[in-house]
Amino acid sequence: MMIRKEFFIILILISLLNNNFSYSQITTGELTGEQNVISSAVPFLMIAPDSRSGAMGDVGAATKPDANSLHWNPAKYAFIKRDFGVSISYTPWLKALVDDIGLSYLSAYKRIDDKQAFALSLLYFSLGSITFTDINGSTLRDYEPKELSVDLAYSRKLGERISGGLAGRYIYSNLTGGIGSSGSDTKPGNAIAMDVSTYYENSDLSIGKTDLTWSWGLVISNIGNKISYSEEESSFLPANLRLGTAFTVDIDEFNSISIATDINKLLVPTPAKYEEDENGDLVVAKGKDNDVSVVSGMMNSFNDAPNGMSEEFKELTYSFGLEYLYNEQFAIRGGYFHEDATKGNRKYYTMGVGIKLSVFSLDFSYLIPTEAHNPLENTLRFSLNFNFEGFPKQEFLE
Repeated sequence: MMIRKEFFIILILISLLNNNFSYSQITTGELTGEQNVISSAVPFLMIAPDSRSGAMGDVGAATKPDANSLHWNPAKYAFIKRDFGVSISYTPWLKALVDDIGLSYLSAYKRIDDKQAFALSLLYFSLGSITFTDINGSTLRDYEPKELSVDLAYSRKLGERISGGLAGRYIYSNLTGGIGSSGSDTKPGNAIAMDVSTYYENSDLSIGKTDLTWSWGLVISNIGNKISYSEEESSFLPANLRLGTAFTVDIDEFNSISIATDINKLLVPTPAKYEEDENGDLVVAKGKDNDVSVVSGMMNSFNDAPNGMSEEFKELTYSFGLEYLYNEQFAIRGGYFHEDATKGNRKYYTMGVGIKLSVFSLDFSYLIPTEAHNPLENTLRFSLNFNFEGFPKQEFLE
């Protein structure tokens, strides 16, 4: 194992195992112009798992429903046209740093009737292999850290143009295999979470003779208990508010263009600024104490930034996506993702293509950071989608 990989994995483990400390105490310097990144456990839940949305700048709240809608907005399944579908996706993650970290995603849906559908998914994140050593450098054991989530969702039309969705999620995170950290025993983290969502779609609009579809979606995801890797510490899940809208213009019988945008806000406490009082104890100087319940943390996340509302607006991330579709069979996609420099500084362009046959479709996406030597550079995603209704239509040569 290469040294750079050991260093990278150790940083991940330290940041997650000591998450409360990392986001709750900032004791030096003013925050203006400095990094003040919001942290949470199991951040893999926020990685775009599929190629279609990955090629469109990570949008998904209001795009046309597909087999991967459970990750973005479960309510969209009520408007999906086909009765049954399955998607398999894989993303080699952080290839600029290591070569064996990957995100795998399996999702499937089934319509119950013209108003209802359910879906399930499995998200699996492998962090490769790491060798644990003691203080003397002697090998303790080799271990492969892993995380996963299992989701089940239900979607129902609440009217002709609007639907609601609920999703339940079981989360498992085993980063150390029981190896102790800082004198404390560690354990796998377990959590239960849910998503609440709504989706609106109006396909009866037009501009002159051009048909237009407008949609919007709202999702609150990862609402759940804190996750713990030891008896002393517990960390927030990456609860998130996603709001998005999309427009699809049918140019003619064969050609259409979709434009979509999402805005995201993590519902996790912002790191407060702490100072020592006359007794040498740390007290909150700016912001709010992060040692609160899940509900309080979600509510406080809208007004707890040490530098006020100007910093709150910097915590928003923006996604923009474009999709050109020819004859429902060939797609060209592009997008852009923006995060403020003080909140993580993820900025990248995305692009991809999709090819659809009667039985399956293949999607591919590629990420292009705005800066060179970015850990996200060369990120590829691959998705294979199966349409089982298409099997009877497929012709075979004898």
